[in-house]
Amino acid sequence: MSTWIALFILAFAAMLLVGNESGMIAGLDSTTFGYAAFLVALLVYLAGGFLSSYGGRRARGIARDAVAWLALGIGLVALYSYRNELMPIAGRVAGELLPGSAMTVGESEGGAAEVRIRRRLDGHFTAHVDVNGEQVSMIVDTGATSIVLRPQDARKAGIDTDNLTYSIPVLTANGRTVAARVRLDKVSIGPLDRQKVDALVAQDGALTQSLLGMSFLSRLRSYEFSGDFLTLRG
Repeated sequence: MSTWIALFILAFAAMLLVGNESGMIAGLDSTTFGYAAFLVALLVYLAGGFLSSYGGRRARGIARDAVAWLALGIGLVALYSYRNELMPIAGRVAGELLPGSAMTVGESEGGAAEVRIRRRLDGHFTAHVDVNGEQVSMIVDTGATSIVLRPQDARKAGIDTDNLTYSIPVLTANGRTVAARVRLDKVSIGPLDRQKVDALVAQDGALTQSLLGMSFLSRLRSYEFSGDFLTLRG
């Protein structure tokens, strides 16, 4: 029955729209009226299916489930309304559970964004960095003068590693090697982002993980190591 009622609503609304010449129906413009009619028809159809699924069950069960769905809907609306306030909290939780994730902790004095990264169990500070829109895991290394990418991470970020000139000498944990100079369009950690960042691409096998060096860190307002946390300020 609800299907036929929904179809009738749609057909009746279509007739009004076709025969309308003033551009207004029931105080609404044609487009708004069309959307409203479709929404009403959809609600009628869903309500009919909802009620028929209960069969002969008592009204108490229907009322209980209706209240539960209403509460869920109100909760979702409340979460959406306070999304801006809840995002820093979600970032902190993610940072605690997933070391390397940037925990957005709000704004420092002067309105600059501030994020915090937790130390890994192996003692390193590892950051999940967006490089040209692709996520790359990097070890924070203040002793590195530049970002240094593994070839596979560079290719992931859209760099053609086959046409690079490897002529810059670098010293890594695996010994001396050479790297190629590149410039990254965008590097970001959480809300902290910088454009046109100098970087190096190491040769295959030179690094076990890419390095986040001073070519990015020096362009921040400040960075601070304190206990198990690294705090970056934009």
